[in-house]
Amino acid sequence: MAELMASAATSVMGSVIGKLTAMLGEKYQFAGGVEKGIRFLKDELSTMDAVLQKLADKDDDQMDPMDKDWRNKVRELSFDIEDCVDRFMLNHSHGGSKANVVRKAVRKVKMLWKDQGIAEEIQELKILVTEQSERAKRYRALGSSPPHYLAASPQPVCLDPRATALFQEARDPVGIDGPREEIIQLLQVEENQHKVVSIYGTAGQGKTTLAMEVYRKITQAFDCRAFVSVSQTLDLKKLLRDILSQIVSTSEFDQSERWETEQLVRKMRDYLIDKRYFILIDDIWHVSDWDLVEAALPRNDNGSRIITTTRSKTVAETCAGIDAQMYKAKPLGDDESRRLFFKRLFHSTEHCPQDLMAVSSDILRKCGGLPLAIISIAGLLANRSKTKEVWVNALKYISAAVDKDSHIDKMKRIFLLSYFDLPLHLKSCMLYLSVFLEDYVIDCRQLILLWVAEGLIPGQGRENMEQLGRSYLNELINRSLVQPTKVGLDGATVKQCRVHDVILEFIVSKAVEDNFVTIWNRNGLSENYSSNKIRRLSIQHGISMQAEEMVKIKEHAAHIRSINIFDPNSVLLIKDTSMFLSSQVLRVVNTEIRQLLLEDCYLGHAKSFGQIKYLRLKIRPCHWKLPKDIEKLQHLETLDVWNTRIKKLPASITQLQRLVLLIVGTKVKLPDGIGNLQALEELSMISLGFQTIKFIEGLGDLTNLKVLGISWEYPYAIGCHVEVEGHKEACISSLSKLVTTLRELHVLDSSDDTFSFMASCGSTPPPLRKLIFHGIVMPHQIISSLVNLTRLSIGLVSQEGINILASLPMLLSITVRVYEGNFGIRYTISSQGFQRLVKFTFYYHSDGALEFEPGAVPKLQRLKLYLEARGQFNYEQGGLVLGLQNLAGLKHVALRIDCEHATPDEVQDLEDDIRVAAGAHPNCPMVQLVGKVNQYRMAQGCIRRPRDHPMLEAQ
Repeated sequence: MAELMASAATSVMGSVIGKLTAMLGEKYQFAGGVEKGIRFLKDELSTMDAVLQKLADKDDDQMDPMDKDWRNKVRELSFDIEDCVDRFMLNHSHGGSKANVVRKAVRKVKMLWKDQGIAEEIQELKILVTEQSERAKRYRALGSSPPHYLAASPQPVCLDPRATALFQEARDPVGIDGPREEIIQLLQVEENQHKVVSIYGTAGQGKTTLAMEVYRKITQAFDCRAFVSVSQTLDLKKLLRDILSQIVSTSEFDQSERWETEQLVRKMRDYLIDKRYFILIDDIWHVSDWDLVEAALPRNDNGSRIITTTRSKTVAETCAGIDAQMYKAKPLGDDESRRLFFKRLFHSTEHCPQDLMAVSSDILRKCGGLPLAIISIAGLLANRSKTKEVWVNALKYISAAVDKDSHIDKMKRIFLLSYFDLPLHLKSCMLYLSVFLEDYVIDCRQLILLWVAEGLIPGQGRENMEQLGRSYLNELINRSLVQPTKVGLDGATVKQCRVHDVILEFIVSKAVEDNFVTIWNRNGLSENYSSNKIRRLSIQHGISMQAEEMVKIKEHAAHIRSINIFDPNSVLLIKDTSMFLSSQVLRVVNTEIRQLLLEDCYLGHAKSFGQIKYLRLKIRPCHWKLPKDIEKLQHLETLDVWNTRIKKLPASITQLQRLVLLIVGTKVKLPDGIGNLQALEELSMISLGFQTIKFIEGLGDLTNLKVLGISWEYPYAIGCHVEVEGHKEACISSLSKLVTTLRELHVLDSSDDTFSFMASCGSTPPPLRKLIFHGIVMPHQIISSLVNLTRLSIGLVSQEGINILASLPMLLSITVRVYEGNFGIRYTISSQGFQRLVKFTFYYHSDGALEFEPGAVPKLQRLKLYLEARGQFNYEQGGLVLGLQNLAGLKHVALRIDCEHATPDEVQDLEDDIRVAAGAHPNCPMVQLVGKVNQYRMAQGCIRRPRDHPMLEAQ
């Protein structure tokens, strides 16, 4: 079976052929003629698949219309066959239920009746397959095509650091310096008059990159700032909340969740009216969109600035207004194009072999100075041999694609070339990205889980499939088709990614054309002319909810394999969720809606969607009701109900033998018997105080558990000391059993006793890589044993504790919270401390300070400081933070100031100290003021004016 599934990686119809073969290998009692029909279908589809593989490498513009029509019909036919097989498998699964003799007899009768219906369906499919096979023979030999010049890599693909370097925050964008300074001149930051500057130009010219560089360069001159993207379909409410999330405190932002658009506009105007603000609004498509956004941004005389980007000159003129402050994005020159191209392929121009210089110039001329085109072509060549022969051959294909007379613009022709250069398995993974919204930041783990659930990742073994999915994603990133937006501290793992809007436009058009996905947005349902069946449904912003669209959805519900819902107006859809879950071939339900005012949402009976593998419900504040017969979901691997109001999980959930990931809210009560879920690898975030002691004891039986998140929140009813102690004893016992398997542990609000489970490791260091403890001070002897940790978050009270932490050899990220009781202490990071650390977050909940000695934390890039300003003048030199200049790799400083009991002078002086130190640093790290909290509790009066401070006098 493993070899069979592996073949799906290079097969157009590998999934259905594999399932047909599996059916023949199982000991099923088929109705008359069914087994013979299955063998026929498998053999015929295997033959057709070879032809489809050849056609898959052809651009639709190059394909004979007859070939194209045959391909589409066979592809749809293979989907229908796979649906039939899935229904058969579901009928023969017992759903984990325990049945008596009578129930078994009834079930057998029902199964025979359903099998008869499937037998008739197989005969109909056999006729259709025969018809398409004869059609191919009758008319012509299909699929003759020139050989493809790229072979798929047979080995797992690692992330290319040259690819991520193009998109990292601290990058040095090519060709930016001159245009950036021109725009800064247009902004005239020193003036108090309100100004808007609009950047416009064609797709792929780097408008967003240019605007972001201006944003980073001058952002420190403003009281508050925000960067948002509009995209083709404006969701004004979401956009306004995105701005608010960047300019107000977390508590104020949380209040905005229930506000309507008018209230959001009013609140934003009230907040910004007396502020010097800087807002970057990216990718405006329509004049009407700008009119709506502009209404929320007050025109004050405090020196506020707005930058907009757009492809339309008309939109740019409207944004700029009577001042006409516009900048037309220009293509890169020859030298700049060469620098960008070689930066991706060789790190620098100097490393390019001399014999490739001439052919590279020819390739770059085809890109027309468009940065996105240059990066895409470089991604195309990145995993090729760096030889003249290979590049000359590539130039021929690029020229054939770009130079031909076509109505398709240059960027799309380059993307077509990149797409048809992909091996088959990557084409499917690439097309799947069409289900996401424009400018949507994609969680990479979630994406890989979706690929696995959809059957796009071949193989057996959950861990192997996720690793292969990661390899697929790395290859798409290496080819510059997917942009990394957040890279792990190890530099080798992308945490979040996005698809450039121009590339997404191409992917969506291709996915709709191939009936890979149906998109429902404000324009209605996307039209596909090769099939009238809906296989995958993505419900996006602004759906029209027309009656005819609802009718069509209902008609095709039985064929829907996945549903992704992002639209907050989907209230009718969510309320009638059971209608969409009537498909026995449904594998994925992924909902992500911030606000939905519904009392109850019922998922229906589990048997009706028993093939589902991925169920994620992220909707607030809706009350979801999981099926009571959830044990019938025997294929379910991922269940995420964290962001819902579910209070209790059905008892039968413990019968889900394939469940790998279970994420719930902190106050959800889980049933006893959790130890039965032997496939479970991740469980979070559960409040042990809401569970029984028997449940907590069962945690120790989860031998495959790698990630665990627990808290110690208790219901009000529990106040008995004996019961609390019983919970803790059971927890320590279970953790002692899990200590050799856990890789990540999150604990909220526990006691020091929780750490005693680590004693069971003896002299062997626990394999924990990530340890997050909130509200807990960890004993020093425990800290020193955690030599495998790469990420740690703990409470601390002493300099000795800092020294022990600094000696941990693998740490990449640490968050330290110093609690009250250490007033007036300056904690020192020595020259030998934290040799691998990349990110350091320091919370000081006390009147204390921090100092970095020369040579300390040599690889640190990101420093987050959460400090109380009230102690700023208690230290004679440097205030609360000393030695920033000693952090050789520092790139970014985030500062949050607690103003409680501090004077205005202390607050301002603390911020000035950090900015002055950063300004004197050779790297000139960006300083971001995250916020000031407890301003209403500030002390009055003046201790010492900031201008008298030694560091400011040095200026």
